[in-house]
Amino acid sequence: MRTILAISLAALLSPAIASATAQVTTVTFSNGTEGWTGPQGPGGSTFIESTGGNPGANFRTIFNNFGIGFANSTNPAFIGDFTTATEVTISIDVKVQQVSFFGQPVPRPWLVELRDYDGASGGYPWNSVWYLFANITSAQYGQWTTFTVTFDPRSTTLPAGWGGSGAEHPTTYEPMLPPGVTFADVLAGVDAMVFTTLQPGYFFGFTDFDVRLDNISVARVLSSPADLNQDGVVNGIDLSMMLAAWGACPPKGACPADLDHSGEVDGVDLAMLLAEWK
Repeated sequence: MRTILAISLAALLSPAIASATAQVTTVTFSNGTEGWTGPQGPGGSTFIESTGGNPGANFRTIFNNFGIGFANSTNPAFIGDFTTATEVTISIDVKVQQVSFFGQPVPRPWLVELRDYDGASGGYPWNSVWYLFANITSAQYGQWTTFTVTFDPRSTTLPAGWGGSGAEHPTTYEPMLPPGVTFADVLAGVDAMVFTTLQPGYFFGFTDFDVRLDNISVARVLSSPADLNQDGVVNGIDLSMMLAAWGACPPKGACPADLDHSGEVDGVDLAMLLAEWK
């Protein structure tokens, strides 16, 4: 797993602070599965191959079933509260060697699904939001292809291209988020990230799969510490919050406006905030 910390610095007066922090985690399968699991059982198996990836090691499944799914519910980089970020990007490299039904090539959905088990409230085992990358076939995706999606995890409505599940619509019986549950609600408590061909609301017959995965990546863009109200920008609202907290801040570093953790909100913190003004 490669973890990268990228920091953008802006200086008005010293010391300066980061305007944004991008935390990027990528699983290349050169160090094992790192929490990722795939289909296992009578229909076949999922395993790491040391060669043939993009490049090197990769996660390969050869399986016959209604669909396949690859999940991670243990690696903190891929689960937890995503709403602490202002932007999230999920990406994965895929190579489709076979998707066939009774020997005939067929397309199957390929999507990422973020599941919240603890918040389930609509009769399903989990609430989830999901994004359909494409309908994959060996003809179109027989070479390594990167699928990626970027979104605001704090959105209270489903972003373009996203669907929800956890309950059924009372008249159409299509999957939907339970009443009162928002996109951000699910993203605040992700218990599992899943890449799958099983699109909510659809059913498929037994299908033969031979699919390889590599470079599963999540990038979380965290807002600046000077963004005191966490709205993605440093502006007059943050300035007002800092001025309201002006002065001593015991114990040391306890106040969000104490940007330099000196134990006092003062001119140094103001300079640091102004350096991040947008």
